[in-house]
Amino acid sequence: MAFAQFERPKPPRPMSDINITPLVDVMLVLVVILIMTAPLLASSLKLALPKTNAATPVAPAQSAQSPPLVLSLDAQGVLYLNQQVIDEGALALQLTQAAQQDPDAELRLRADAAVPYGRVVSVLGLAQKAGLSRIGFVAEPDKAGATPSKIH
Repeated sequence: MAFAQFERPKPPRPMSDINITPLVDVMLVLVVILIMTAPLLASSLKLALPKTNAATPVAPAQSAQSPPLVLSLDAQGVLYLNQQVIDEGALALQLTQAAQQDPDAELRLRADAAVPYGRVVSVLGLAQKAGLSRIGFVAEPDKAGATPSKIH
């Protein structure tokens, strides 16, 4: 007596394709995070800039040869040239080199409102002694529109 054999169904084959949907989702989230944080990285040095109702947005540099130098002075009196800590001796050397390379080089001074006036003047003296004549002061616009108080 012969028994008939029924054909067994083959087990499903393992899936060999990579599902990239979760990968795309993660990458899109990372791109959104990058887009949100990029403006915050542009100026990582936090200063309480003086406010004035005469402040206007900074125009692009007129000199096509070199971008403007950004000199920052925080509340503790620490100097930063283009976001990097620098001492006065090295600053004088850097400013002299910049003035020699481009006589029309622009220096933008970002000084915290808490910095004493004498410290700001000494930094301006370094810049003028180095040969820079185009010096701009960076301030924040006064959103309240208040008029400046009387000077005594």
